[in-house]
Amino acid sequence: MVRLILVLGDQLSHDLSALQEAWPGDVVVMAEVADEAEYVPHHPKKLALIFAAMRHFADELRKLGRDVIYTRLDDPDNAGTIMGELLRRADETGAGEVIVTHPGEWRVIAALEEGPLPVRMLPDDRFLCSLQDFEAWAEGRREFRLEWFYREMRRKTGLMMEGDKPAGGKWNFDHDNRKRAAHDLFGPGPIRFAPDAVTREVMDLVAARFGDSFGDLHPFWFGVTRGEALRALDHFIAHALPGFGDVQDAMLTGDRFLNHSVLSIYLNIGLLSPLEVCQRVEAAWQAGDVPINAAEGFIRQVIGWREFVRGIYFREGPDYVTRNALGHDRALPAAFWGGETRMECLRAAVEQTREEAYAHHIQRLMVTGNFALLAGADPGAVHEWYLAVYADAFEWVEAPNTLGMSQFADGGVVGSKPYAASGNYINRMSDYCGSCAYDVKARPGPGACPLNPLYWHFIDRHRARFVGNPRMATVYRTWERMPEARRTAILAQGEAILRRLEAGEVV
Repeated sequence: MVRLILVLGDQLSHDLSALQEAWPGDVVVMAEVADEAEYVPHHPKKLALIFAAMRHFADELRKLGRDVIYTRLDDPDNAGTIMGELLRRADETGAGEVIVTHPGEWRVIAALEEGPLPVRMLPDDRFLCSLQDFEAWAEGRREFRLEWFYREMRRKTGLMMEGDKPAGGKWNFDHDNRKRAAHDLFGPGPIRFAPDAVTREVMDLVAARFGDSFGDLHPFWFGVTRGEALRALDHFIAHALPGFGDVQDAMLTGDRFLNHSVLSIYLNIGLLSPLEVCQRVEAAWQAGDVPINAAEGFIRQVIGWREFVRGIYFREGPDYVTRNALGHDRALPAAFWGGETRMECLRAAVEQTREEAYAHHIQRLMVTGNFALLAGADPGAVHEWYLAVYADAFEWVEAPNTLGMSQFADGGVVGSKPYAASGNYINRMSDYCGSCAYDVKARPGPGACPLNPLYWHFIDRHRARFVGNPRMATVYRTWERMPEARRTAILAQGEAILRRLEAGEVV
């Protein structure tokens, strides 16, 4: 009996479990469908990346002798949904079963499970921690914290281990990282690829269909094949990894990438595997080409945080994306969609997002995420924005980062405290404040940085929830020691800023 082997747009790996399960005579099905392209208003660069990579991957499979049926978005017979395309291909081939590697979003899982075709889902063994192993690790724990999970992953993989001890005698070297921004830190930036004919055809399609979406399609520079992804990995290790640890939290107006790898876009669609990337990084450290803090910091992001948030997403279930522990319900400020703002940090982060479909983790967490949190924005809207605008955003990785770490909407599943910060953090880690219309050091008043009163307004309005949190005790002691008149002035300015945001005024 013919079976359909479904390959999704973020599963472009030749060792995919569904492909490994295929028998001679089985048919690989790949489809560009409106349902996936439009469920949030995806950045045009993101759509072009996925569709171009899918088309190249389908061609590679055919060259390897696979029978591939591929549906393009502009196919007049396109059913518009994954299940619709599977039903169409089942009718054509007589297939009676679908085999697919476990999808990375509850929404897709439900669509496949609830359809009329029998679907067999195989584990996604491209990840280093299976969902069953994560469940076993999480069982009985009162708190899920990255550090303990990360140590287990180091032991499991053997990466940067010396017997049963961590290399260098410590599990992480964060104290050696996170230098403040300085213009002598300009990095090499990621490698850029010229679009080939296949990619240019996709770009024309995306421009015609999604040209009004938020985000610039041109210039398009992402790699779309495994070969290009490997070149991007080579480039990062040779040119950017040595300084990665030092500047991983820095932000500079004139340097959007610093020493960040931008490899997440290739990891998250399957062109690179996490283990091969980390083994290359470990090898560079062993060869003496990069310092231990850079290698360890990068490996922690991949085998630690990336695997951790996937486990959280699937353990918490489909309702995770609806959580709103802080009861925030304001509309997302227009500045997130390119509207005017006088805040240089927010302007720079959104402009970069619009032009590149990329911002590094501190820009996402401590600029756009922090502002949304302090402004009390609806976390569902924040979640959909991040899912839409970043090329590496898929719900399994994006939702815990946004709803958990950034917005504290999950009530503390991911993090033990909210990542709320005043303008002082931005000033310390970036050069944004020097060219801002606001003064980050000013007392409450028209020219003062909005982040400062918004921060204390957030702290005050959520006092009942956080005052007993040991990690926030110092913050509340500082707040309560302030003269009452000063606290009153700060809260009044914070409230005024929130009213301006609600009215759609420029902040």
